[in-house]
Amino acid sequence: MNIVLVGMQWGDEGKGKVIDILSQKVDYVVRYQGGNNAGHTVVVGAKEYVFHLIPSGILHAGKICCIGNGVVIDPEVLKSELNSLRKNGIDFDKRFKISTLAHLIMPYHKNLDQLRETKRMNKIGTTGRGIGPCYADKINRCGIRMVDLLNRRVFSDKLKDNLKEKNEIFKKVYRHPGFSFQQIYRQYLNYGKLFEPYICNTAVLLNKACNDKSDILLEGAQGTFLDIDFGTYPFVTSSSATSGGACTGTGIPPVKIDKVVGVCKAYTTRVGEGPFPTEFTEGFGKFMRDKGNEFGATTGRPRRCGWFDAVIARESVMLNGITELAIMKMDVLDGIDKIKICVAYKYKNKIIKEFPHDFELLSKAAPVYKEMAGWPNQANKPRSFKELHPNARAYLLELQNLLGAKVSMVSIGSARKATIFI
Repeated sequence: MNIVLVGMQWGDEGKGKVIDILSQKVDYVVRYQGGNNAGHTVVVGAKEYVFHLIPSGILHAGKICCIGNGVVIDPEVLKSELNSLRKNGIDFDKRFKISTLAHLIMPYHKNLDQLRETKRMNKIGTTGRGIGPCYADKINRCGIRMVDLLNRRVFSDKLKDNLKEKNEIFKKVYRHPGFSFQQIYRQYLNYGKLFEPYICNTAVLLNKACNDKSDILLEGAQGTFLDIDFGTYPFVTSSSATSGGACTGTGIPPVKIDKVVGVCKAYTTRVGEGPFPTEFTEGFGKFMRDKGNEFGATTGRPRRCGWFDAVIARESVMLNGITELAIMKMDVLDGIDKIKICVAYKYKNKIIKEFPHDFELLSKAAPVYKEMAGWPNQANKPRSFKELHPNARAYLLELQNLLGAKVSMVSIGSARKATIFI
């Protein structure tokens, strides 16, 4: 079976834990989009692992993990992650693959990302890691791909061409001295030597796996409302974070996708700028951020927190074809007297039940809430749906009803074992 795992909100939903759990039951784990602007945190025993590029399934012996063509790769970050795995005694040499077609983040991408943000009146809240400029070069057909590092002549020609244009922009627009060809050329050829054993045509590898009836888990980064098309544009990422990106980002055709699992928190968070209708007031927001440890795995930035937004979650179910839900961080709601679910928006005395694309409307819309009774702190961690407090069960059933998809997994803590399967 081929399963796509997708975030239903603005990223940071806890996909890393779900991937880690589902990885035990599959043969291949594939990352299909995004870059190191996303992070997956997995807790195994007392050890915490944070992955930015490598699929977290790498922690399971025997699982083949791939970085697909839809991902943009910062080679220094990838090198660091591989070194960290080696230090922790995790053997990956025969089971880690990188697509020949994955694009490379270059030093000038990172600088351009940061400099461009300083010039903007309406700041996007970019991580400054060069993701957007790298995807822009991909679309402009001047990007440099993994396969190019294996051919000195091709790499040299592409890099010279790019620097000729980029350095003009840096000098004339940003008063920046630009970049040296030789320094980047030597540095990236060394990366090519380091990664060569892992670089291959992953589309062929994965389609052969499909034909051999192997099980594949396709993991996205970020979340549906950071998708370049369907997200709260322009406060989005630069790639297709919805389930559709799983096909374009791996080369697995749509007819070979069997199931889409959506991951969302029991409340809502987002990082960076952009509209957020259900955002908590400042004081309660800080309380929930500290209670849920809501700080970015990649940047450490504090996440904005709010009540569960069923309007965006319903849209996610539709856009991604989600049939199963994994509800994360349910335990963070323990001990709260009244819990709210946003079931619609109100704008200029009109009730809006569909997710609006108009930026001003979304920015000024007031949430329409359904209020539910909370539940006490559950000191003895429940191990099944029946052991959950009745009010917690009612909350989950209400989410299931509102979204039209089945709740199949509930997380009540960061550890692997703190998970209820329904």
